[in-house]
Amino acid sequence: MVDSTCECNAAFFWNTTLQRCVIHLKRGMLNRVRHGDKGQLADDLREVFRTGDKHYTQKQAWNSWGALCDKWGKDYRSIKRMKTDLFYRDYYTCLDFHPRIHAMIYTANRIERLQKDFRRVTRIRSALPSEEAVILLMWEAAMDKKAYLRVPPAIDFDKKTIL
Repeated sequence: MVDSTCECNAAFFWNTTLQRCVIHLKRGMLNRVRHGDKGQLADDLREVFRTGDKHYTQKQAWNSWGALCDKWGKDYRSIKRMKTDLFYRDYYTCLDFHPRIHAMIYTANRIERLQKDFRRVTRIRSALPSEEAVILLMWEAAMDKKAYLRVPPAIDFDKKTIL
């Protein structure tokens, strides 16, 4: 369950915050339980990984995580062991940011999709004339996405300033 790439990045960029992908954690946990328990566990995970609530803190989330691990740890030892592992604290980093962007940063799916696009466009072309050509190609692949045209939430402005 530990992503070695993430560990390597944490070693090189030691002074940065690390946000692990909550979606991958949820999928991994749902794969550990019986089919009949998946719905209830999904509901419990949604409660632990709340986004958009400005009053929900990392401490509250960590306490909720412990309660979830206690509840499900009765039937699943692998979940019980997750309670005290500090590795899981990195899933709550997004709560340090503005609530309007929690949902944008608590998953790595956007980054993974962009990396997939980068691999696809470079695989199609067997050779490029220079590093600048590669950078231009990557820029083109990234800017081609309609998702990047969306205006990010104006978290530093009030409504009067925007209008």
